[in-house]
Amino acid sequence: METTTRLRPIRDRKPARTGAAVACLVLGLGLVGGAGAGAWLAGDPGKDAAARTGYTEARTLWHSVPVDTLFPRTLQGDGAGPGRADRVWTRVAVAPDGPCANALDPLLVQVLRPVGCARVLRATYTDATTTSVTTVGMVFTEADSTAMTALRTRFADESLDERADLMPRTLPAPGTVAAAFGDEQRASWRVSVLTEVPVVVYAVSGFADGRTVPDPQPAAEAMAEGRTTAPAQAGLGHEAKGIADRIERGLRTAVAEKTAEEAR
Repeated sequence: METTTRLRPIRDRKPARTGAAVACLVLGLGLVGGAGAGAWLAGDPGKDAAARTGYTEARTLWHSVPVDTLFPRTLQGDGAGPGRADRVWTRVAVAPDGPCANALDPLLVQVLRPVGCARVLRATYTDATTTSVTTVGMVFTEADSTAMTALRTRFADESLDERADLMPRTLPAPGTVAAAFGDEQRASWRVSVLTEVPVVVYAVSGFADGRTVPDPQPAAEAMAEGRTTAPAQAGLGHEAKGIADRIERGLRTAVAEKTAEEAR
């Protein structure tokens, strides 16, 4: 059953008052409409500025940029080898993007948990002589700049990038020189926490012949002058650092180009 309410009678309005009211209404609507149109045409500067940061652009970069941009087929390593010798690396494998648990050691996953792992991208390269292989990866996180800075500080304060139990895993590639590149073949590594984008870049190198390395060394240690260990003598610290550096530079360039593109 419907309920009805008796409407109150409306008093007659004088024409002058009615005209003034209409004029005010039209003027008010015009001002509001003009402001809305101006905002629509000009956009929201604050919102656009936020959308064009390296963090927001990097979060979607892993699925919006071609794999050859993130992991070029060849990398030029001018002066990247021992004694500033030149290096050239060729990509032999690329893995589909995946979760941290499938790509990283469980302990490393635990260390990265505060920044939240969104996706991991990996590729494996070999040098021109095909005597070494290196897996390089990018961990795209869900963190903001504060969290990434805190993680970087922790890595530095606790020397987490020097701990062998936090060494990243390899990406073997059947049918290639990296077919036997497993956990036991890891010889040197590097982990770099970036703060201008929410990404952790890492690289781990080893011998292409599948030999095991009982005492792997962090890249910085293997590159130190006077080192006589197998990873140092073979330049595997240089391999890990050289490849990681170039992938890192490519990432920064891709983010900068994407940010500039969105700003136009």
